[in-house]
Amino acid sequence: MIEHRKAVPAALAWWRAMQPDPETRRPGDRAALARLRRCTSVAEAMQDPASIALFRRAGSSNPDDLPTIALAASVLAQVRKNAPGVPVARQIGPDDPDHPETARMSPLRFRRLLETATPDERLIAFRRLVAFAEGTLDLRDLAAALLGWTEERRRRWVYDYWDAGRPAADTTTPAEDTAP
Repeated sequence: MIEHRKAVPAALAWWRAMQPDPETRRPGDRAALARLRRCTSVAEAMQDPASIALFRRAGSSNPDDLPTIALAASVLAQVRKNAPGVPVARQIGPDDPDHPETARMSPLRFRRLLETATPDERLIAFRRLVAFAEGTLDLRDLAAALLGWTEERRRRWVYDYWDAGRPAADTTTPAEDTAP
């Protein structure tokens, strides 16, 4: 079982190290990012040295964790910019829950993401999610979801997607004054 307290920060550090940074002249590893972006399956991503580097950085020694970490590596390689502060599901959800057509990711695609059962299904669904967000997401939230796609996390994503914590707009009209 992946230890999230260690794996999520490791994934963030891994992603930063992989990204080229012209300001500091850090070259990153464009070739590894390109390889991971082209992986067509989690099995293929598991064989990439960059995924193995993340596996080691996350401190895992359990081979059963490798598919999940390779999935995370392959999806995180799609992200171009970290945008902390806005949960991923909120970012792709509708601006107004009464108007689902305003969502970056349609409710149908979002439901399909929630229903993914295999790592390869998650790979496709999460890559689509990154594309709909134009490559800019909260990496911490995304990495946590990729490394622990649990029922609890799915419920939280539904809550965030529909912005359920925001009070509903008052659509009632005040009673007309009936005084004589």
